[in-house]
Amino acid sequence: MEPRGSLGVYDPNEDRYTLYADVQYPHRVRNALASNVFKVPEHRIRVVAGDVGGGFGTKGWQYPEHRLVLWAARKLRRPVKWTCERREAILADEHARDNVSDAELALDADGRFLAMRVHTLANVGAYVSSDRNLLATFSNVVTLVGVYAFPTAYVHVTSVMTNTNSTAPYRGAGRPEATYVLERLIDDTARELGVDPVELRRKNLIPASAMPYRNPLGATYDCGDFPTSMEKALKLGDVASFAVRREEARRRGKLRGLGLVNAIEQAAGAQPEFAEIRFAPSGSATVLMGSKNQGQGHETTFKQILNERLGLDPADVLYVDGDTDRVAFGMGTMGSRSTVIGGTALWTAADKVIAKGKKIAARLLEAAEADITFVDGKFGVVGTDRAVVLKEVARAAFQPNQLPPGVEPGLYETGTFSPKQATWPNGCHVCEVEIDPDTGAVEIVSYVIVDDVGTVINPVTLKGQIHGGVAQGVGQALMEQVVYDRESGQLLTASFMDYAIPRGDTLPDMHIESSPVPTKLNPMGAKGAGEAGTVGALPVVMNAVIDALAPVGVRQLDMPATADRVWRAIQDAKTN
Repeated sequence: MEPRGSLGVYDPNEDRYTLYADVQYPHRVRNALASNVFKVPEHRIRVVAGDVGGGFGTKGWQYPEHRLVLWAARKLRRPVKWTCERREAILADEHARDNVSDAELALDADGRFLAMRVHTLANVGAYVSSDRNLLATFSNVVTLVGVYAFPTAYVHVTSVMTNTNSTAPYRGAGRPEATYVLERLIDDTARELGVDPVELRRKNLIPASAMPYRNPLGATYDCGDFPTSMEKALKLGDVASFAVRREEARRRGKLRGLGLVNAIEQAAGAQPEFAEIRFAPSGSATVLMGSKNQGQGHETTFKQILNERLGLDPADVLYVDGDTDRVAFGMGTMGSRSTVIGGTALWTAADKVIAKGKKIAARLLEAAEADITFVDGKFGVVGTDRAVVLKEVARAAFQPNQLPPGVEPGLYETGTFSPKQATWPNGCHVCEVEIDPDTGAVEIVSYVIVDDVGTVINPVTLKGQIHGGVAQGVGQALMEQVVYDRESGQLLTASFMDYAIPRGDTLPDMHIESSPVPTKLNPMGAKGAGEAGTVGALPVVMNAVIDALAPVGVRQLDMPATADRVWRAIQDAKTN
C-alpha cells in the first residue's frame, strides 16, 4: 500500500550510523547491517522505524537501499534519503504465493478421509537472499491437512528458481496456500461424489475431545473446538436457506455460489520477545516493546494489558517501539506474534513490578510482605481496608528512606518470553457470491466468520485485523496478479492503474463472531490474529465462485477470478 523509504545519517564524531526505515523488525535489521554488511559492533548502528504504514511481510527484512543510504551518508558526510516509487515497489519488492500444487484425497466407502498427497512446485524467484525466501514455502506445509482427521499424509515440495523476483512471506506466509489446496480439494471431492460438502467436512472434523491432537505431518494442535465454530458459522450464514437464495438469483439471471472453509494456521512461533516497564519518579510509566507496530493498534492493546494487570490508566503510559537505542531487544512483528509473545513478555514484566511493589508497599503500610495483596491497581493488607495505589508505590521506589532494607531504588522491570511451541488460531469462513454470466463480474454478497484466536484482548482491533486480512485475501482471489510480458519480460502491472486491489465497494459488511478456546501455552490464552482473515479468504471466495459456476459446467478456475477469466470459463464450458 505504501512504498518503502529510508534515510541514512552518519555521525563522524561517534563513527556511528542511524537508519530511519519502514522495517518490521529493527533489531534484526541492525544486527544484519552490523554483522554482515558494515562489520562493526551493533552499538555503532541505530535503526529507527516509525509509522511503517503497513508491513504484511514485505517490509520485514534488510533491503539493499538500507545499506546504500548509510554508505552514501558516510561518504558524503550528510544525510541521504531514498524513497521508492510505486513502479519500483511492484517491480523490486519481494513477491509472494507463486505455487502450483497437485493434490489427491483418498476416502473410504463412508466418506471418511484416509490420506492426502500433495506435490507442490514453489517459485522462489531468481535468487535466495535469506531463509525468508523459503519460509512461506516450507514452514506451513504441516497445515495442509487442516482441521480434519487424516490418518496419513504425504507432502513433497520442489522449489524452482525463475527469472522473477524473489518470493517471501506475505500476510499468511504459507497458511493461506495450505488451506486453499485442502479446501478446494474437499469441494471438488464433494462434487465428484455427489455428496454435501458441509456433511463431508462435518464427518471428518477433529473433535474437541481429541485435543491435544498430533496431525500426520507432525504438528500438535494444543486446543480448539472446530465443530462448534463450523456449526456457529453455518447458522450465522443461514446456510440452510442457501438454495432459496440461489433460486431467487437464478430468476434474476445471476449465478449464486456458496463457499465454506475451515481454516487453521500456525502462529506466534517459538522465538523470544522483549518488554520493559519503566516508571518515572512522578509515578507515570513508559512501556517499551520489542515488537513493532504497523497499524495493528499495539499502543492500545499493550496499554490495555497493563491496565488489566497493573491498573494503570492508559493516559499515564507512554508507548515506545521501533528504536534500537531506546528498546533493549526485540524480534519484531510478523507471524501474528505480537500480542501472544510480546504481550506475555509485558505480562512477565508486570509480575516483576508487582513482586517488587509488594516489598515497598509492605514498608509503606507497616505490614508483613506476606500479608500484602495486589488487586485493581492497589496494594492492600489482608483483612483490612488499608491500601496504597501502584502510582504511590512507584513514587516511593525513588525515595531511599521509604524502601525496606536491601531493596534497590527505582521501579523498572523487563520481561522476555519465548514460547515452547506455536499457537493454532482457527475458524470457519462462509462466503456467498453472485456472478453475472454476461460479463463475468463477481460480487461478494455475504461474508461470515467465526474465529478462535484464543482470548480476545480488544474486540475492536481484532475485527479490524480480520477485516484487513479478508480484504487482502479477497484481493488475491478476485483481482491481484503480477503479470509480465512473455516475449520481453516487461512488467505489465507496474502501478495501481494495472494492478487491481480491493476497494470499499468490493466487500459487503462482514459479520464476525468469536468462539475462543484459550490456549494454555501463554498466561493470557491468546493465539494470534493478524493473519487469520487472509488464511480463510483465499479458499472460501474461490470455492464460492466455483460453486456458482458449477451449474453451467465450469469445473476448474485458477486465481484471480477476474471478470475476463470468469466470462471465458463460462464460454468455454458452453463450447465443450
